[in-house]
Amino acid sequence: MSSTATRTRLAVAAATAGIVVLAGCSSSDSSDKASAASCAPGKGKVTLQYWNTVNGMDKVVDLWNQKHPDIQVETKNISNDQYGAIGNALKAGKAPDLAQVGYDELPTLRSQDAFVDASACKAATAAESKFVPWTWSQSSFGGTGVFALPQDTGPMAMYVRTDLFKKYGVAIPTTWDEYESAAAKLHKADPKLTITFFDPNNAEWFNGLLWQNNANMYSYSGDQWHVTVESDKSREVADYWQKLIDDKLVRTDLANGSTQMFAAYQDNQIATQIGAAWGYSGIRDNLPKQAGKWSIVPMPTWGANGTSGDWGGSTVAFMKGAKHLYESVEFNTWLNTDPEALAMENQLGGLYPAADDGLKLPALSKGVPYYDNEKIFDVFAESSKKIDTDFAWGPTQKTVNLALQDAMAKAAAGDGTLTDALATAQAAALKSMKDQAIPATAGK
Repeated sequence: MSSTATRTRLAVAAATAGIVVLAGCSSSDSSDKASAASCAPGKGKVTLQYWNTVNGMDKVVDLWNQKHPDIQVETKNISNDQYGAIGNALKAGKAPDLAQVGYDELPTLRSQDAFVDASACKAATAAESKFVPWTWSQSSFGGTGVFALPQDTGPMAMYVRTDLFKKYGVAIPTTWDEYESAAAKLHKADPKLTITFFDPNNAEWFNGLLWQNNANMYSYSGDQWHVTVESDKSREVADYWQKLIDDKLVRTDLANGSTQMFAAYQDNQIATQIGAAWGYSGIRDNLPKQAGKWSIVPMPTWGANGTSGDWGGSTVAFMKGAKHLYESVEFNTWLNTDPEALAMENQLGGLYPAADDGLKLPALSKGVPYYDNEKIFDVFAESSKKIDTDFAWGPTQKTVNLALQDAMAKAAAGDGTLTDALATAQAAALKSMKDQAIPATAGK
């Protein structure tokens, strides 16, 4: 993982994000304090509700339930509509005790008064030392409370069908220039084959590409946000992928994780995927006949720029209305720090732990049979060290992501370009902050 010094820089950015959100939603502060006032154990048997999107999490919860008869947990998979389900439950006053929330969604949901502060529970505050510092800062909004516990991170790399590259005599690319050249060679050798696909409805993935190129979307100074979604660095990424789309070297009709995507891989139509650490199990579980054909290598770089990106990663948040805060902290801490639980989450759901002890799991230091016994997690560990830790999320990130996705989908269909999509997202960021009385200006 990255050094303490570099993690601290991201912690400062994350802290700023959390504090500024409160400027646009004064009710959050009083609610947080009221919620944090009680951490008394329940009387008798307690049942918690935990919503998540992780494959195999029900088996992890079963392990907890076997060991803790007085604190039972019921889990619900909401992968089909994660934030729609959470939002609807909050509106109805029926939110679960705990829910999986991505780092980029935390500021948005906090501005909607979605969380309770668990800092009155000693076990919650004591957990800080168990996590990678930048993840803790994001989930605690720079130390203003304990609103969630980190669960996993998503350092990025390139998944490669090495057999296809070998078949057509194409070298595995290490830079984005080489990647474009390889894309042309593969497609010329087999017109049905493209090097990858561009999912226009996945802003989080595209944000990871921007992150790699040091295309910081936001900064904060002078008591206001500076929005730089449409920067030169961002346009460099957008222009690059637009050219691949225009030259028909990548497909735009596949969604990440979809049945259609795996079918394309199964039919040898896609040669790589720019993915995150948590994606290793999806390929393994959905493409068993391709065992030994996949490799994981560093994602291509921008010339001498050796940085990497992060895509995704989540927390388990303490949701507003939770009736059993003490028990929620007990389960949440176990779920995200216990070695046995972390090992199951990695094996079944592909999670790359945010807990320091999780990174020391034996499974993360061994070769993975599906990937020809390569030590794939060494690649992700190295990627994590190269992530720009100055990158921060904005307080209206969900709105910006939706605007970006809508514009990227239009561009993929021939209506505008990906660079136009950045301009749309920039405008959405500024408008959404203005609507919430959050001081913001267009940066350079």
